[in-house]
Amino acid sequence: MQVKHDESGVHQAATPSLWLKRFSHLLKAQNGKVLDLACGSGRNSFYLHDSGLSVLGLDKSDQGFLALHAAGIETQLHDLEYGEVGYDWPFAEHSFAAIIVCNYLHRQLFPHLLSSLKPDGILIYETFAAGNENFGKPSNPAFLLRPGELLEQMQSNPQVEMSIIAYEDGYVEQPKPAMVQRICARKAGKISALDKL
Repeated sequence: MQVKHDESGVHQAATPSLWLKRFSHLLKAQNGKVLDLACGSGRNSFYLHDSGLSVLGLDKSDQGFLALHAAGIETQLHDLEYGEVGYDWPFAEHSFAAIIVCNYLHRQLFPHLLSSLKPDGILIYETFAAGNENFGKPSNPAFLLRPGELLEQMQSNPQVEMSIIAYEDGYVEQPKPAMVQRICARKAGKISALDKL
């Protein structure tokens, strides 16, 4: 994806995740940094930053970092899948007010994602699911969530309790035909009137 600039020099990034946009009101009530995990070219990072949030975009490629830096967005170059144990999680517990993950799956990271959320932190996660092989890539089962898997992964860390705000598993037409799972959850199970659907 290329970042375009309008006449005023402001970036015009690709459309952010509709799932993220749906629950962005929850993020605006948070105090702290938002991690855009596997941020790629930064479509979600730009959206979050433009919403007034403090964002850290992490990716194993710095291809999109120049435009992110130009917009004032912090980045971190890091390969999450590196290391003898099959992953390398660089963050401490309670580091982020929210974590956003779109179109990325590395199952070993789930307990660490949950741990790195601050109390009452928000997780917004969406990626491809079983059945997507009928619509294109990814088609490898290693990169496709099993039925109900995102719900199961919310229990992957016994030290963390997650409250499910919304969950979907099925077919979408936009931005392209695909099978997806997506979840929005809050750490610590504290129900809030802000968890508006």
